[in-house]
Amino acid sequence: MDDIAPRNHNQGPSLDDDEGPEWGDGDPYVYFTWKAAHRKAWKPASRDMALFRLEKAEALGLTYEEYTLEILERGRHLQRADSARIDAIKRKRPL
Repeated sequence: MDDIAPRNHNQGPSLDDDEGPEWGDGDPYVYFTWKAAHRKAWKPASRDMALFRLEKAEALGLTYEEYTLEILERGRHLQRADSARIDAIKRKRPL
């Protein structure tokens, strides 16, 4: 227990480590369990839900990924009234 993870760390394995085996130095079971959970979280419940999110995202000037991430992180759908949050998301985009 030498390394203490930051307070906001979910204790999951790194999903984008390029060195060594896919699961790094950790337990392969934990890695593949987290990877499956990550994939499941990003998969919409249905085609209609994906199209709904895409339509809402485009209407707000966001990408599908930005809009979906907001739902996954905060548990709510953005509205036009959330202009401050939408602007913050847009400012985080890479140049």
